[in-house]
Amino acid sequence: MEEKKKGFFARLKEGLTKTRNSIVSGIDSVFRGFTDIDDDFYEEIEEILIMGDLGVDATEKILTDMKQKVKELHLKEPHECKEVLIDSIRRQMDLGENAYEFEHRKSVVLVIGVNGVGKTTSIGKLADQLKAEGNSVLLAAADTFRAAAIDQLEEWGKRANVGVISHKEGSDPAAVIFDAVQAAKARNTDVLICDTAGRLHNKKNLMEELKKINRIIDKEYPEAYRETLLVLDGTTGQNALSQAKQFMEVADISGIILTKMDGTAKGGIAVAIQSELGIPVKYIGVGERIDDLQKFNSEQFVTALFDRKDTSSEQ
Repeated sequence: MEEKKKGFFARLKEGLTKTRNSIVSGIDSVFRGFTDIDDDFYEEIEEILIMGDLGVDATEKILTDMKQKVKELHLKEPHECKEVLIDSIRRQMDLGENAYEFEHRKSVVLVIGVNGVGKTTSIGKLADQLKAEGNSVLLAAADTFRAAAIDQLEEWGKRANVGVISHKEGSDPAAVIFDAVQAAKARNTDVLICDTAGRLHNKKNLMEELKKINRIIDKEYPEAYRETLLVLDGTTGQNALSQAKQFMEVADISGIILTKMDGTAKGGIAVAIQSELGIPVKYIGVGERIDDLQKFNSEQFVTALFDRKDTSSEQ
């Protein structure tokens, strides 16, 4: 476990190299180049954070927090502000206490997201992780519009050694969910993870489909804890943010899975999502391996971003 954790941190750090180059080197030059903590100093930092895909909203919150701390601590030198800035970023990303409540209850996890973001792959990796932690897991292939999605999920089911409930291509997704819920209850399964269709261009259809799915779960399995995870592609930066806003109109999203963080220059989007949408990034993916999806750790993320030694695995 220790080895795996370190391996993931190293991959995360590597994945954030481009972001680090755009944000951190810029910030360091501001800390070195300014002699006073004045408006120009804050303006420069603001520009770097926005350019680094942290977004306007998160950047404003971080700067407000930073200015307050600078006053409280009576800081006079720009270089003294670096820790304050890092701390402010970390605070923006704190997940809170109950982020992974679904792991400890009988639960149904709906996973949504457009095609191509790594949705089915993330489900397979999440199933593998939950199983490794001692949970029984069942998958539902309710993305019935793409034959490839059903095949892919069944393949991941084999790899993670968990059952998959599927119908043929073009079937009613709600019927798949109905069968999966019955199977989950009959087998006393801990976590049922449902893959859903990745169409956003026709929001009305998607909304109706998700409503129908939710109605079935509410009626057939009212006692189940509900989690809805949205999968976003980290390489798309601000686009991921607008995608998330559209999905929020059709679903009650409780967490984000951010994929493809291995080599994107847009790692700051993890901060932006949390700050602007008020939805926590719960998982982060840094590659193709089955253990390349991990729980999001704000401490680890900021540590990797600012190129520091990882202390989170030493506690």
